[in-house]
Amino acid sequence: MKRTTGSWARWGALLLAGLLMQWGVWAATAPAPLKLKAGVFEPPGAAPEFALRGSNGTDLKLSNYRGKLVLMLFGFTNCPEVCPTTLATLAEARKTLGKEADAVQVVYVTVDPERDDVGRIQKYLAAFDTSFVGGTAKPQVLEAMRKRYGVVAAKLESPTGGYGMNHSTSVFLIDRVGRLRAMMPYGHSATDFVHDLRLLAAQ
Repeated sequence: MKRTTGSWARWGALLLAGLLMQWGVWAATAPAPLKLKAGVFEPPGAAPEFALRGSNGTDLKLSNYRGKLVLMLFGFTNCPEVCPTTLATLAEARKTLGKEADAVQVVYVTVDPERDDVGRIQKYLAAFDTSFVGGTAKPQVLEAMRKRYGVVAAKLESPTGGYGMNHSTSVFLIDRVGRLRAMMPYGHSATDFVHDLRLLAAQ
Protein backbone atom coordinates (compact mmCIF):
# COMPACT_ATOMS: atom_id res chain seq x y z
CA MET A 1 0.00 0.00 0.00
CA LYS A 2 1.37 3.37 -0.95
CA ARG A 3 1.90 5.76 1.97
CA THR A 4 1.13 9.42 1.54
CA THR A 5 3.25 12.18 3.00
CA GLY A 6 0.65 12.59 5.74
CA SER A 7 0.66 8.90 6.68
CA TRP A 8 4.48 8.89 6.89
CA ALA A 9 4.31 11.91 9.17
CA ARG A 10 1.72 10.19 11.42
CA TRP A 11 3.80 6.98 11.48
CA GLY A 12 6.94 8.97 12.39
CA ALA A 13 5.07 10.78 15.16
CA LEU A 14 3.86 7.48 16.60
CA LEU A 15 7.38 6.05 16.48
CA LEU A 16 8.80 9.11 18.22
CA ALA A 17 6.10 8.95 20.88
CA GLY A 18 6.90 5.27 21.49
CA LEU A 19 10.61 6.00 21.84
CA LEU A 20 9.96 8.86 24.25
CA MET A 21 7.67 6.64 26.32
CA GLN A 22 10.34 3.92 26.48
CA TRP A 23 13.00 6.48 27.41
CA GLY A 24 10.70 7.62 30.22
CA VAL A 25 10.50 4.06 31.52
CA TRP A 26 14.31 3.71 31.40
CA ALA A 27 14.79 7.05 33.14
CA ALA A 28 12.33 6.09 35.86
CA THR A 29 14.05 2.78 36.57
CA ALA A 30 17.68 3.99 36.29
CA PRO A 31 19.44 4.43 39.65
CA ALA A 32 19.63 8.03 40.78
CA PRO A 33 23.15 9.50 41.08
CA LEU A 34 24.53 9.12 44.58
CA LYS A 35 24.70 12.33 46.60
CA LEU A 36 28.10 11.73 48.12
CA LYS A 37 30.03 14.14 50.30
CA ALA A 38 33.16 13.22 48.34
CA GLY A 39 33.88 14.33 44.79
CA VAL A 40 32.56 11.62 42.47
CA PHE A 41 34.11 10.02 39.41
CA GLU A 42 31.43 10.16 36.74
CA PRO A 43 31.25 7.73 35.12
CA PRO A 44 33.12 5.46 37.54
CA GLY A 45 35.99 3.47 36.06
CA ALA A 46 38.02 0.49 37.16
CA ALA A 47 40.56 1.35 39.85
CA PRO A 48 44.07 0.43 38.63
CA GLU A 49 45.31 -2.86 40.08
CA PHE A 50 48.55 -2.96 42.05
CA ALA A 51 50.81 -5.50 43.74
CA LEU A 52 52.69 -4.40 46.86
CA ARG A 53 54.26 -5.97 49.94
CA GLY A 54 51.55 -5.87 52.56
CA SER A 55 52.03 -4.98 56.20
CA ASN A 56 49.93 -8.05 57.05
CA GLY A 57 52.61 -10.35 55.63
CA THR A 58 50.87 -11.10 52.33
CA ASP A 59 50.90 -9.64 48.82
CA LEU A 60 48.71 -6.55 48.85
CA LYS A 61 46.45 -6.33 45.80
CA LEU A 62 43.27 -4.38 45.24
CA SER A 63 41.61 -7.54 43.93
CA ASN A 64 42.09 -9.12 47.38
CA TYR A 65 39.22 -6.95 48.57
CA ARG A 66 36.54 -7.59 45.95
CA GLY A 67 33.23 -7.53 47.76
CA LYS A 68 34.42 -4.85 50.18
CA LEU A 69 34.48 -1.07 50.04
CA VAL A 70 38.07 0.16 49.99
CA LEU A 71 39.31 3.46 51.38
CA MET A 72 42.79 4.03 49.98
CA LEU A 73 45.21 6.79 50.87
CA PHE A 74 48.87 7.60 50.34
CA GLY A 75 51.21 8.80 53.07
CA PHE A 76 54.23 8.04 55.25
CA THR A 77 54.77 7.06 58.86
CA ASN A 78 56.79 10.19 59.71
CA CYS A 79 53.95 12.44 58.55
CA PRO A 80 53.44 15.07 61.28
CA GLU A 81 49.76 15.95 60.79
CA VAL A 82 47.82 14.99 57.66
CA CYS A 83 48.31 11.21 57.79
CA PRO A 84 47.61 10.69 61.50
CA THR A 85 44.60 13.00 61.32
CA THR A 86 43.15 11.13 58.33
CA LEU A 87 43.84 7.69 59.79
CA ALA A 88 42.22 8.68 63.09
CA THR A 89 39.18 9.91 61.14
CA LEU A 90 38.90 6.63 59.25
CA ALA A 91 39.25 4.65 62.48
CA GLU A 92 36.43 6.72 63.97
CA ALA A 93 34.29 6.09 60.89
CA ARG A 94 34.79 2.32 61.19
CA LYS A 95 33.90 2.46 64.88
CA THR A 96 30.71 4.36 64.05
CA LEU A 97 29.75 1.79 61.41
CA GLY A 98 29.83 -1.03 63.95
CA LYS A 99 29.21 -4.39 62.28
CA GLU A 100 28.98 -2.63 58.92
CA ALA A 101 32.72 -1.93 59.21
CA ASP A 102 33.42 -5.57 58.29
CA ALA A 103 32.62 -4.57 54.71
CA VAL A 104 35.21 -1.75 54.70
CA GLN A 105 38.97 -2.05 54.18
CA VAL A 106 41.43 0.81 54.68
CA VAL A 107 44.58 0.57 52.52
CA TYR A 108 47.54 2.84 53.25
CA VAL A 109 50.26 3.10 50.59
CA THR A 110 53.58 4.62 51.59
CA VAL A 111 55.23 7.39 49.59
CA ASP A 112 58.43 6.92 51.61
CA PRO A 113 59.78 3.40 50.91
CA GLU A 114 63.24 4.48 52.06
CA ARG A 115 62.06 4.48 55.68
CA ASP A 116 58.72 2.65 55.64
CA ASP A 117 59.25 -1.10 55.61
CA VAL A 118 56.35 -3.46 56.27
CA GLY A 119 57.16 -3.83 59.96
CA ARG A 120 57.18 -0.09 60.55
CA ILE A 121 53.95 0.39 58.59
CA GLN A 122 52.20 -2.41 60.48
CA LYS A 123 53.12 -0.96 63.87
CA TYR A 124 52.12 2.55 62.77
CA LEU A 125 48.69 1.52 61.47
CA ALA A 126 47.92 -0.70 64.46
CA ALA A 127 47.92 2.40 66.66
CA PHE A 128 44.79 3.55 64.77
CA ASP A 129 42.99 0.33 63.82
CA THR A 130 44.40 -3.20 63.64
CA SER A 131 42.35 -3.93 60.52
CA PHE A 132 44.18 -1.28 58.47
CA VAL A 133 46.59 -2.69 55.87
CA GLY A 134 49.58 -0.84 54.43
CA GLY A 135 51.79 -1.47 51.45
CA THR A 136 55.24 -0.70 50.12
CA ALA A 137 57.41 -1.69 47.17
CA LYS A 138 60.45 -0.56 45.23
CA PRO A 139 60.41 3.21 44.56
CA GLN A 140 59.79 2.78 40.84
CA VAL A 141 56.82 0.49 41.49
CA LEU A 142 55.25 2.99 43.86
CA GLU A 143 55.92 5.85 41.47
CA ALA A 144 54.18 4.00 38.64
CA MET A 145 51.20 3.31 40.90
CA ARG A 146 50.95 6.96 41.90
CA LYS A 147 50.91 8.00 38.25
CA ARG A 148 48.03 5.62 37.54
CA TYR A 149 46.04 7.18 40.37
CA GLY A 150 47.08 10.77 39.72
CA VAL A 151 48.85 11.04 43.06
CA VAL A 152 51.89 13.26 43.62
CA ALA A 153 54.71 12.93 46.15
CA ALA A 154 57.95 14.84 46.54
CA LYS A 155 60.78 14.75 49.05
CA LEU A 156 61.31 17.94 51.05
CA GLU A 157 64.83 18.28 52.39
CA SER A 158 65.15 19.86 55.83
CA PRO A 159 67.85 22.52 56.42
CA THR A 160 68.57 20.83 59.75
CA GLY A 161 68.94 17.38 58.19
CA GLY A 162 66.50 14.64 57.33
CA TYR A 163 63.51 15.12 55.09
CA GLY A 164 59.74 15.14 54.90
CA MET A 165 57.30 14.27 52.11
CA ASN A 166 54.81 16.49 50.33
CA HIS A 167 52.02 14.29 48.95
CA SER A 168 48.40 14.12 47.83
CA THR A 169 46.05 13.97 50.81
CA SER A 170 42.68 12.78 49.47
CA VAL A 171 41.17 9.36 50.18
CA PHE A 172 39.97 7.21 47.28
CA LEU A 173 36.62 5.44 47.67
CA ILE A 174 36.53 2.19 45.69
CA ASP A 175 33.37 0.13 45.48
CA ARG A 176 32.85 -3.60 45.92
CA VAL A 177 33.51 -4.43 42.28
CA GLY A 178 36.73 -2.41 42.14
CA ARG A 179 35.51 0.84 40.61
CA LEU A 180 36.78 4.29 41.58
CA ARG A 181 33.65 6.01 42.84
CA ALA A 182 34.85 9.12 44.64
CA MET A 183 37.71 10.99 46.25
CA MET A 184 37.31 12.60 49.68
CA PRO A 185 39.48 15.69 50.22
CA TYR A 186 41.49 16.08 53.40
CA GLY A 187 39.63 17.58 56.32
CA HIS A 188 36.28 15.82 56.04
CA SER A 189 34.76 14.33 59.16
CA ALA A 190 34.17 10.69 60.08
CA THR A 191 30.46 11.42 59.68
CA ASP A 192 31.00 12.29 56.00
CA PHE A 193 32.84 9.02 55.41
CA VAL A 194 30.09 7.05 57.14
CA HIS A 195 27.48 8.81 55.01
CA ASP A 196 29.24 7.91 51.74
CA LEU A 197 30.13 4.38 52.75
CA ARG A 198 26.53 3.58 53.63
CA LEU A 199 25.32 4.91 50.30
CA LEU A 200 27.89 2.84 48.41
CA ALA A 201 27.15 -0.25 50.50
CA ALA A 202 23.44 0.03 49.67
CA GLN A 203 24.06 -0.32 45.94
